[in-house]
Amino acid sequence: MAALTKPKVHMGTLTGGEGREVFASNPIILLPMGSHEDQGPHAPMGDYLLAEKVAELAAIRATEAGTPTYVAPVLPFGGADWFGPMIGGIAISQATLTQVISDMVESLHRNGLTRLIVINGHGGNVGPIAEVARRLYIDRKIVLPSLYLWKISYGLLPGLIGAEKAKAVSGHGADPLTSIGLHLFPELIREDLIPEGKPLKNDSLLGLPYTGLGTASFQGAEVGLPMEYDDTYHQGVGRGDPKLCSAETGALLVEKLTGIVADFATLFASKVPAK
Repeated sequence: MAALTKPKVHMGTLTGGEGREVFASNPIILLPMGSHEDQGPHAPMGDYLLAEKVAELAAIRATEAGTPTYVAPVLPFGGADWFGPMIGGIAISQATLTQVISDMVESLHRNGLTRLIVINGHGGNVGPIAEVARRLYIDRKIVLPSLYLWKISYGLLPGLIGAEKAKAVSGHGADPLTSIGLHLFPELIREDLIPEGKPLKNDSLLGLPYTGLGTASFQGAEVGLPMEYDDTYHQGVGRGDPKLCSAETGALLVEKLTGIVADFATLFASKVPAK
């Protein structure tokens, strides 16, 4: 018996003839995007790899369940926010990213591909995505939904590994990305370089304790302050302890994320007519 093959879901792998055939029905298209920045001394800088892979797995699941779904080429460069000091990092301005997303969407809309879902893997992308979605809705009543994978993952972690461990392991350079990386791309994770978790550095220019990226505390009130990530993070690692990350946690997260994205694709297809 011949082995079953997975459906071809990456738009970039379709031939022109295949594209004309499958896109004529206006299928669901996932637009994955992430960033290329410091993720800790042990993890690949391109977290867009994880967003793209989750989108691929979700597209396969949705397609096999009866909702044809495809994955656009990933947008690897995130919107500039805190991570400029990282050597080798590449980011684009918020204004440029807004225009790039808009151009991507308009390119697809021009030829009738209007059922798009953004699969986001970077906090600096949230604003530009929301701005493009807002314009589309106000001007043309087109809905462009987005799923921010890592924000969803933070919400999932307590139910998967317990609230206490989730609190200890959650943060930039730790979970969810390190565990997901250990599951999806173990060959890219340098386990020998995984650092110990440390408290945030607290040497802001005003002498106030940092509470996160761009925030400090003053008499219990949160104050916004300009900063860069290495003012408070250690080698790209925030509050979470990367030593607590695991491929097992990554597998649980990927299964949940894949199911959520696939199920949402099915819901979206049922609510937004193809024509």
